[in-house]
Amino acid sequence: MAKKPFTPIPPMAELPPAEEIDVKEILDRYLSGEIDLICVLGPTASGKTRYAVTLARRINALLSTTDGVQAGAEIISADSRQVYKGMDIGTGKDLDEYEEIPYHLMDIVDAGTKYNIFEYQRDFEKAYKDIVDRGGIPILCGGSGLYIEAATCGYSLPEVPPDPELRAALEQKSDDELIAMLASLKPLHNSTDYDTRKRLIRALEIAIYESEHPVQRTAFLPKNTYYIGTLVSREVRNSKIDKRLDARLEEGMVEEIKGLIDGTHPALAPEHKPIPAEDLIYYGLEYKFVTLYLIGELTFEEMRTQLATAIHQFAKRQMTWFRGMERKGIRIHWTEVQ
Repeated sequence: MAKKPFTPIPPMAELPPAEEIDVKEILDRYLSGEIDLICVLGPTASGKTRYAVTLARRINALLSTTDGVQAGAEIISADSRQVYKGMDIGTGKDLDEYEEIPYHLMDIVDAGTKYNIFEYQRDFEKAYKDIVDRGGIPILCGGSGLYIEAATCGYSLPEVPPDPELRAALEQKSDDELIAMLASLKPLHNSTDYDTRKRLIRALEIAIYESEHPVQRTAFLPKNTYYIGTLVSREVRNSKIDKRLDARLEEGMVEEIKGLIDGTHPALAPEHKPIPAEDLIYYGLEYKFVTLYLIGELTFEEMRTQLATAIHQFAKRQMTWFRGMERKGIRIHWTEVQ
């Protein structure tokens, strides 16, 4: 039998250069009005929460030596799943890390609901205004690129309710058919509307709704943001992902998700007891694979292996998104985190 030709492994994408972050310079630029938001972003397991908390403390220490009253730095989460009550271990809230630093946009909606980007942008603006009005300094922190861009770039977003029947019908069509339908309803300026099937169907849902109904849209100004990216190599990142996953499994992540499924989790609202397995699968990653294990579709080892691989792939997609932000002209100051 002839041997199959060897396919070389493609080289890893080169990491952006690391910088030394001058916290005093950032604070001076904020106090002068040159910037009005600090954003700490990075892929999962890159240490961004710890870095944001440390940054907040360093800013507060510098504020104690400046004239004028400042409320101090506060952190606004940019995580699409940490908004849910009771979804703690699986989303890695790590609330103990914040200690004296106030945080916002975590535990704000019930598990079992479908929170969307329109709601996040509205809630971010409310939290941002509250911090600024009290003389505080807002630090946006997270890894959800779409949420970060919605918060900082002033996107005009439509308020469109989900349509389960339409989604079910669209699921029967191929990607090419869905893209053709979307192109017939709106100009396709770039591929962000259809880089995943889930996003493609949602984009079509919005476009169809807007063609038939008047739609309320958000109208928030973009922020003058200083972006800091937490930099870590792929090998180190994947090692941290694996160690963190094992730690969360030991901490009770399976039991947490089981409590959501059987309705015994104390954070569940009465109207969301229990949460159907398919609804938890919708939240993805930990909630998808642990749920598949709990309903008997995966063994524990299959769950752990497939979940680790999915998180590795997710982290890679996050970095791809952030590098895409740079290609659109957004300056990210990448720094190595210990």
